[in-house]
Amino acid sequence: MTEDTMPKTEAAEVELLSFRLGDEEYSVDIMSVREIRGWTRATPLPHAPAFVRGVINLRGTVLPVVDLSIRLGMEPVAGDARNVIIVVQVGSQTAGLLVDAVSDILALPRSEMQSPPDLNADISQRYISALTIVEGRMIRILDLTSVLPQEAIEAA
Repeated sequence: MTEDTMPKTEAAEVELLSFRLGDEEYSVDIMSVREIRGWTRATPLPHAPAFVRGVINLRGTVLPVVDLSIRLGMEPVAGDARNVIIVVQVGSQTAGLLVDAVSDILALPRSEMQSPPDLNADISQRYISALTIVEGRMIRILDLTSVLPQEAIEAA
């Protein structure tokens, strides 16, 4: 088999940045991640949605910070030196995701990802694009387009 006829595997595999929220593990496509920052106290904004902690100054750019735990219907992240802000970009939207800790970078075949079950009772399910199991751990893959709706970014 020559190099030209070898199967291309890039499209069959995806790299994910995994992180923790409480006792649960989530991930996002690493291509959406711009940087990982240490905890910075956000300046609150009046009338912002409850899951928007406020804004921070990111090298002269005002960046909304989303408390991902609140967005997913969980208890809020404490917001201290142990936490991190994952700066993500989806299309023209850029925001910071406040999480407990970054875990790992994973390279997984798309074939190992499964669609989440359709559970209308669980609000966080609509934010999950896929599920996968890595070393016995269930990892939820977030749909950032749903997690960062346009109106939330505009409100910040």
